[in-house]
Amino acid sequence: MLKTPDFWVGISFLLFVAVLVWKKVPAMITSALDDRADRIRTELEEAKKLREEAQALLAEYQRKKTEAEKEAENIVAQAKVEAEAYAAETREKLAVSLERRMAMAEQKISQAETSAMKEVRAAASELAIEAASRIIAGEVKGAKANSLIDDSIAAVKSRLN
Repeated sequence: MLKTPDFWVGISFLLFVAVLVWKKVPAMITSALDDRADRIRTELEEAKKLREEAQALLAEYQRKKTEAEKEAENIVAQAKVEAEAYAAETREKLAVSLERRMAMAEQKISQAETSAMKEVRAAASELAIEAASRIIAGEVKGAKANSLIDDSIAAVKSRLN
């Protein structure tokens, strides 16, 4: 029995285990494993806290996004209302401006017609006076001719103007 290798391997193993127990290696291994378990537990707790914070931030950003979209819709709606009001006001001002310009154009046309009529009447009266003067001058002579010419000129001028 003392000469068999199995016996000495068994004794060596028992001595090895005794030395390990005497040096408190199992306690050290247990302590190291406990420390590692504690580190893992704190990391898991920290990860859980970070996850909760991330979810809270996500919810807050989603709420802010929803609010921003509503605000953007309100701004667009307000801009449409303002644009429609501005367009209506512009149309109204344009209509008033066109009416005013039409009235001014009609007034200018009326003044031009009146001026043209006066010019035509003046030219016609001058031609009539000149024609009457030539006719009378050719037929009537002397003081009576001068008197008739002056009376005719005065009568034509008063009637045409």
